[in-house]
Amino acid sequence: MKPEKILTIGIDIDGTVTSPSSIVPMMNESFGRDLRYEDCYDYNLANVYQITEAEFEQWLDQNGERLYNEAPVHGIADQVLRKWYPAHKLIYISAREARHHDVTLNWFARYQIPYHEVDLLGSHDKLEAARKWGVDLFLEDRLENALQLSEALQIPVFLFDTPYNQARLPELVHRVSSWEEVDRKLKALTFGQALV
Repeated sequence: MKPEKILTIGIDIDGTVTSPSSIVPMMNESFGRDLRYEDCYDYNLANVYQITEAEFEQWLDQNGERLYNEAPVHGIADQVLRKWYPAHKLIYISAREARHHDVTLNWFARYQIPYHEVDLLGSHDKLEAARKWGVDLFLEDRLENALQLSEALQIPVFLFDTPYNQARLPELVHRVSSWEEVDRKLKALTFGQALV
C-alpha cells in the first residue's frame, strides 16, 4: 500500500459545504413562488425565478447575510472536513463577498468546520485563487467552475450532483452525490488508486 499523500483541497462553500437547496425557501418567500429545489435547472436563479439579474443581485445584497447564517450543512460535510483537517490543507474559495467574512467564519465555528484559509472572492472566477493556493483537488457545485478548474489546472474536481449542473463531464471532473462518496474518492486519490 502506497503512503497517503497530503493534498491542498480547494472547497467551494455554497451548495458544496452548505446544502444546495438552502436558497430555495428564502427565494420562494421573497418572490411569492412555490418552486422546489428540483426545479432549479439553471445555476443562474434569475432565470429560474424569471427575474432580472439586477433583481437577483439586489435580493442577494439584502438577504446574503441571513442566507449564509441560516444555511444547513450539506449532509455530513462537517464530519468529513473534521476528519480531513489533520491530514490535508483545506482552502475554502468562494464567490461570497469579503463583507460576509464574519458571518462565514461564525457559521464555520457553529458547525465546528475546520479551515486553513477562507478566501471570499466576490466573483465566480476561482482560477487565480486556486492557482495562488496551489490546490491539488477542487470540490464544487457550479459546472462552469468545475470545467474551467479541471482544464486550466489539470486537477481532479469533485462536482456535487445538482439539477443545475447536468452535462457530459470531461475525465478530470467526477460527479459525486454525497460527502460519503467524496470521502471514499479522496481516499482512493491519496493512495494513488483509480477514481471510480
